[in-house]
Amino acid sequence: MKLLTRSEEYILLAVWKLQDDAYSIPIQQKLNEITGKEWSLGGIYMPLERLEKRGQLMSMLSESTPERGGRHKRIYKLTPSGKKALRQIYEVQQTIWDGIPQLMFGMS
Repeated sequence: MKLLTRSEEYILLAVWKLQDDAYSIPIQQKLNEITGKEWSLGGIYMPLERLEKRGQLMSMLSESTPERGGRHKRIYKLTPSGKKALRQIYEVQQTIWDGIPQLMFGMS
């Protein structure tokens, strides 16, 4: 089992949350919101391509829109394989955190 990297996990989760609005700019904005750090578009294009090559994402071009100067948007969707990868990483994280006292984080 090849585990997702943290950035791949965040990107898949952002695509899931955005649903039909999952294209580059909203994905970038969602990642900025989720992580509290600024993501560059270049920082998301490579993982998007990698996830698509692995079959964890699929993409399609939207209809062209006048507000985009007639350009299309590349919309991303999770595949069953992408959902499975998210479940796997979630289970691994739950297992590794199991038994760690929550009070540990409140201590200096």
